[in-house]
Amino acid sequence: MQFELSIINGKTVSDVIRADREKCIEIVRAAYLGHANGWSVNPDSYFLRFSDKPDCRIIALPAYLGDGFDVAGLKWIASFPGNVQRGFPRASAVLVLNRHDTGYPFAILESSIISAARTAASAVLAAYWLSGRSRRAHSLGIVGTGFIARYVYEFLIDTGWAIEEVQLYDRLPLESEKFRNTACRLERHRTITIVPDVAQLVRACDLIVFTTVASTPYVTDVTLFEHNPLVLHISLRDLAPEILLRSQNVVDDVEHVMKANTSPHLAEQQTGNRSFVTGTLADIMLEHRSVDRSRPIIFSPFGMGILDLAVGKWVYDQAVAAGQDLRLSDFFYEVVR
Repeated sequence: MQFELSIINGKTVSDVIRADREKCIEIVRAAYLGHANGWSVNPDSYFLRFSDKPDCRIIALPAYLGDGFDVAGLKWIASFPGNVQRGFPRASAVLVLNRHDTGYPFAILESSIISAARTAASAVLAAYWLSGRSRRAHSLGIVGTGFIARYVYEFLIDTGWAIEEVQLYDRLPLESEKFRNTACRLERHRTITIVPDVAQLVRACDLIVFTTVASTPYVTDVTLFEHNPLVLHISLRDLAPEILLRSQNVVDDVEHVMKANTSPHLAEQQTGNRSFVTGTLADIMLEHRSVDRSRPIIFSPFGMGILDLAVGKWVYDQAVAAGQDLRLSDFFYEVVR
């Protein structure tokens, strides 16, 4: 029996994902379909909070995914917004992968990049399916121009999306400037504009990405969405429930998204039901449900541990095949019963 443990650092994770973003999206798609077919266990996330730091949290996402992946594990991800002022990312994370046959951990991966990549892959997968399998947007609006926004943007561009205009908004305008200067591919767009408020951005864009750290809804004007945009509501708490109730709502998992005061959770509390949910992304991909552009389309993914497992296992396989892991053969000491 092998009891080796591989440690895979952030550079290796980044290199694997950058080399094949299409494959990363395909892995996420397979994980969603495996979940829809009942080949997963995805318990509630567990939030560790601090009374002296109410904006900070560390979240545990345990999960199991079968259907060819056959891996269990845990993502342990910290979100400390104050880190941004210190000049380093808000989130840090590790992913532990466990064997399904013995339960023994076989890998530990740097996971802020896996988390960002699986989030971006999920968003871009949704954008493709919810826009009628198109890879075109006239105007892309990004609200909250941080780490996750950069990954969503890179996944869009690197998988061949044609986007004429980009509009950027962040409550810290310097962050938008930094994003334009360091993340945006100027040659891929006709214009890139930093806008002074969210309302102007929403009105002007047909594909809108929310990647903020908002804890309560601040976009409340339902008329902003009268042009029926496609909204990737990644940060989950930006939109007032009234906006969702006038839209077509697609989620990753209905049960999961209805908690922690997400916008869908607030809409459920307001109405007492979930009839405003059109279906899951898997329902759309399997053609069990459909959307059209007669009303706004909002994708609100709670973020599932199975996606971290799927992307993590793929990264692990690639890293081991290339000899890019740090292998510890003696991590487990007492291995004879």
